[in-house]
Formats: sequence, structure tokens, C-alpha cells
Amino acid sequence: MKYSIFAVLREGLRGGKGWTPAWREPEPKAHYDAVIVGGGGHGLATAYYLAKEHGLTNVAVVEKGYIGSGNVGRNTTIIRSNYLLPDNTHFYEWSMKLWEGLEQDFNYNAMVSQRGVLNLYHSDAQRDAYVRRGNAMRLAGVDAELLDADGVRSMAPFLDFNNARFPIQGGLLQRRGGTVRHDAVAWGFARGADSRGVDILQNTEVTGIRVETGRAVGVETTRGFIRAGKIGLACAGNSSRVAAMAGLRLPIESHVLQAFVSEGIKPAIDQVITFGAGHFYISQSDKGGLVYGGDIDGYNSYAQRGNLYIIEDVHEAGMALWPAIGRLRMLRHWGGVMDMSMDGSPIIDKTPIDGLYLNCGWCYGGFKATPASGWCFAHTIARDAPHELNAGFRLDRFASGRLIDEKGAGAQPNLH
Repeated sequence: MKYSIFAVLREGLRGGKGWTPAWREPEPKAHYDAVIVGGGGHGLATAYYLAKEHGLTNVAVVEKGYIGSGNVGRNTTIIRSNYLLPDNTHFYEWSMKLWEGLEQDFNYNAMVSQRGVLNLYHSDAQRDAYVRRGNAMRLAGVDAELLDADGVRSMAPFLDFNNARFPIQGGLLQRRGGTVRHDAVAWGFARGADSRGVDILQNTEVTGIRVETGRAVGVETTRGFIRAGKIGLACAGNSSRVAAMAGLRLPIESHVLQAFVSEGIKPAIDQVITFGAGHFYISQSDKGGLVYGGDIDGYNSYAQRGNLYIIEDVHEAGMALWPAIGRLRMLRHWGGVMDMSMDGSPIIDKTPIDGLYLNCGWCYGGFKATPASGWCFAHTIARDAPHELNAGFRLDRFASGRLIDEKGAGAQPNLH
């Protein structure tokens, strides 16, 4: 069924009897041309673009839980393309362009809100770094504006501009950045893939990857063996575990990243704002809650929950930026499992095992990359070669030394 105002009016008159499930609940086939392991945003987007862009419809997405139960629903919903290094800049800008047309493309309201992303700076050195990044963005065709303190004040007068330790001197603004409803992204891609013939197999856990004479030929699951011509791994924080089933050891670590939501308040903050003197970012949801987060917990874990010291650290940074939030109650918090790569940039590539492809290492940037990640991963699987947009995200760059270190922090996952 195509969603439209006419469909809503028609079903309103019919008592809603014509609505159908957004996607099917099929039984697994014995063989697929491609199996995508992981039913999060990246896996569903990959299946969608395999069908839409490459005509591969005999595809299955295998998800151990239900659609939306993983990292795609455990983030702060921010989208942006304000990067410095060329590999990241062009990739995330393509993702932004896909976001801008996504709702019309898959006929689903993902609540894309280009409200702007404002990165604050608090020192001359930080200003100079933002000037460099902004110039690089402009040269790449990405929108960027450098604001002084008065420019920031006109947008967000409620911030603590005269903080004794971290006075706000200005900010780098990308107006096309913003937020997207994360659950709707998963549902939209799932519905779009299903409508093109892709089988979405929920509550189907992969327990093994069968490799014969150097080639991956299928996956063992809790619902039996599924033979596959090609296998794509898009397992987010569990990438190391799943890749190990095929004998691969990945250059990533799994860490917990917490996110928080306050009680609902009246509209107060129109943009996404990041604190330059500490790792803190905040926006406001359509329901009124303030959505914010900060650093990873800093230790290896597969638990989808965090520790109290990070809660304290995040709220200290929030209070330094916007003291008024100290009057609010924190409604809930949760943890997502981040697969942190050694240089802070992702991996989208073939593996040394024929027929096995890898999408992982997203660190903090996974959600905003969803459409471009799926688009590039689908190209890599279908053509057996990377697209120029993900050519730099090779797996072997950690052996060759051609790292994409956006933060310049070195080859240490917890620093990214």
C-alpha cells in the first residue's frame, strides 16, 4: 500500500480496515542470492538498496531480535556532514543528500528535521580548527558558516556565554544538519525492502558462518541453515563476535555509549548544539524531551547499559553549557554498543574470505551514515568492489597505515 493523504482519508472512511502490516513475516528460504546479517538501520538500508539500485530481490535480512531493537533505536538521532577529511566529507555529504530525499524515496515519514547543527568553540585555537574544517567543507560543496558570539547568542540566548572556564566565543553551523526519528528509519527501510521482495527474518539469530574452500556459503541460524551466494555483516557492536564465526579478527573494540532523555518541556532549543569544551551534544525531541549524550564509558562491554560516572560527567558538561537544565528530571537513559575502530572511521569492504563482506567500525557516526552506508555496502556486495565513496574505508588500511583519523587522536579506539 502506498501511503498518502488520500490513503489516510480513504481508510478513515472505511474504519481503517484496509491497512496491512508494514512488512511480511516469511519463512526462511533454503537459498538466497545475498543474506544480510543484522536488521538494524545499516542492514535494512543495504537490503533496500540491493533491491532498488541493483535489482537483487532474492535477499534476506537476518535479525536475532525484532526490527529496531538494536543500535538503530539507541542513539540521539543526529544527522550531519560537517567533517574535515575528504573520505569522510564526501561520504557523509552523500548520506545527507540521501536523507533529504529519503521520505519520498521509500514512502514513509521518517520525521527528517533539518534544524541545524551548531558546534561551539571556546578558544582561539578551537576557532582556528573550526575555520579549517569549515573551509574544507565549503571546498567540498558542503554548507558551513562560522558564527561569532553574537551570532550564537541570536540563535541560542539561553546558553552560558560568560562561563568563567568555558566562555562561548562562537560556533561552526551546518544548517542542513539536524535530526531524524530513528525508529521510523528502521521501519521505513524495512517496509521499503519488503515491498521489493526482500525477506526480513526477525527473531532469527546467526549461530555460525559456514566457509568451504575459502568461500562463505551460508549461515547457521536458530531456524536452520540458510545457503547464500553472498553474506554481508552489518552487526554494529556485535561485529567482532559474528566475524569470529568465520575466523576473522577485526581491528575494533566494543564500547558502551549512553544517551539520555529529560522530562518533556515546552519548545526551548531549535538546533542540535555541541559543547566544544567537553563531549556533550543536545537537541529537543518533538515530544518535548531534551535528548543528549557524551563520551563512551571507556571500557570494553557488550552490555546495553552504562555506569554512573558517565552520567555524572555528561550532566556536568551539560550544566556548564546550559545551567537551566539542572532544574529538569532525567526521564530515562540507555546504552548502545559501539564498534569502535582504531582510527575512528568505518569499515565497508570485502573480507579475505570470498563472498563475505563487512560493514562495521562506526564509532559515534553510525546513525547519520545509515543511508549512505547501505547504499555503498549494497554497491560493494552487488559489484564485488567498493564504490569510490567507500574506497577509503578499506579493512586493510590498518595494515598499510592509510588511516582516516578525523580527530587526530591516534590508533586507539577509546580516544575516538
